Amino acid sequence: MNTQDAKRVLETALICAQQPLPMRDMRALFADEIGPDTVRLMLDELMRDWEGRGVELVALSTGWRFQSRLDMREYLDRLNPEKPPKYSRAVMETLAIMAYRQPVTRGDIEDIRGVTVSTQIVKQLEDRGWIETIGYREAPGRPALYATTRQFLDDLGLSSLEQLPALDHGAMEDGAMALAEQSSLLDTEPAASALDGADTEPDDTSDNPSELAATAAPMDTDA
Repeated sequence: MNTQDAKRVLETALICAQQPLPMRDMRALFADEIGPDTVRLMLDELMRDWEGRGVELVALSTGWRFQSRLDMREYLDRLNPEKPPKYSRAVMETLAIMAYRQPVTRGDIEDIRGVTVSTQIVKQLEDRGWIETIGYREAPGRPALYATTRQFLDDLGLSSLEQLPALDHGAMEDGAMALAEQSSLLDTEPAASALDGADTEPDDTSDNPSELAATAAPMDTDA
């Protein structure tokens, strides 16, 4: 199989895939007869081929996928008018602390935020697949240590924690806003309502976790 044919196979597999494709799966397309360096060269070519289009090929923490560009969201949302769940400042600050200071315990988060972290917020982030328990601190009560997941990175369109937005002042308020701006998936409440009752840790999302926004979803291959 020549390189052009191999690139067509790879492109087709990426477009049709329901999840990001890791390198091992892409090599399996060719029965491991094509090495990772060659696959990477083809991926780089595909990225260039799709420049300037409404869809882009991106590298995420779990693999590669095609996804719509952020500036396409306004139009794609018209096909699915259901709004994504909103997140209060309390949720976003908790997530930001976990992302930028991980691994952390609930006590660490409470020390930074100055308020109690509700079980509901932790459960919400776990249910979304954005955080997980990675161990326990050797301290009285052996509190759980939390860290973000690869799903969290995928939903932000990142391949590693090093790509998290830089914080100008190091404050977790800045971190919360940086995460909110990084991806339309993390859609925060307007400033006024986010500030209202932030320290009471309310129930921060609807009961219906809607589908992921189009900006972080694979292409619709039925088109």
